[in-house]
Amino acid sequence: MNFASAVARRVRRHTLGPLPDDPARMRLASPVMIDLSNKVALVTGAAGELGRPIARTLAACGAKVAIHYQSSRDVAQRLCNELNADDATRACTVSGDVGKLDDVLAMRPIIEEKLGPVDIVVNNAVTWFQERPVIEQSFDDFERVFRSSVIHAWATARVFSEPMIERKWGRFISLGTEVTSQALVNRAPYSAAKCAMDGLLRSLARELGQHCITVNQVAPGWVISDKDRRDRDEVQPLYESGVPLRRRGYDQDVAYMIAFLASDLASFVTGVRVPVCGGNIMSEA
Repeated sequence: MNFASAVARRVRRHTLGPLPDDPARMRLASPVMIDLSNKVALVTGAAGELGRPIARTLAACGAKVAIHYQSSRDVAQRLCNELNADDATRACTVSGDVGKLDDVLAMRPIIEEKLGPVDIVVNNAVTWFQERPVIEQSFDDFERVFRSSVIHAWATARVFSEPMIERKWGRFISLGTEVTSQALVNRAPYSAAKCAMDGLLRSLARELGQHCITVNQVAPGWVISDKDRRDRDEVQPLYESGVPLRRRGYDQDVAYMIAFLASDLASFVTGVRVPVCGGNIMSEA
């Protein structure tokens, strides 16, 4: 059994309890499954540590997936081959710099030709930077991270919202971070860019809401990824001691939340930032 099939079995086993108010609705609503059949999702940075489980999980829920990469072509193609193992029309790859509008524009006709119009956009890609104090940070670091966060979210909205508006259905889900609430030293470009992205997405949620399009964020904590598993670096006692659940989460936890927000189960949820960090940060009351 391939990974996507295994995830599909796990996802389809996850059910929500019955609705409490009406016995007839209880019978109709249970079990509730995450079903993204007939949807097309674009995952930017899908070749990355979080991008791979996100793409696999969306595919396991029935979506067709466009796997975006900028430099990791071989990893992206292996992931595409994996998702296409049982059906060669389930996934495709696209490349480009998500911080450039022209590159994002070029992705749309490729995805539409191979998979169909995009229904779900997961803005996962981000450019990293050298960790330094604010007064030692370079302009280039600030600009690169800003473009890969704020311009990235703006560009995908510009390019992919129009057909969503026509169909009266769409999802934009961006990856935030717990770092924006922590004010950690030496992380200013990342924290500043994600805070700016937050403002953009809240405005976008108000503007697109009338078209039945939701705009949300997922803010992961320091989750365990394939790299941690390879390096046997999963346990981090100092970090875990400050987390209410006393452990690190998993990349799959983030992927499950994104699948939920992409589904009709979250059709009345928009403009929010959902921490997936074991309570290390908490949303404002």
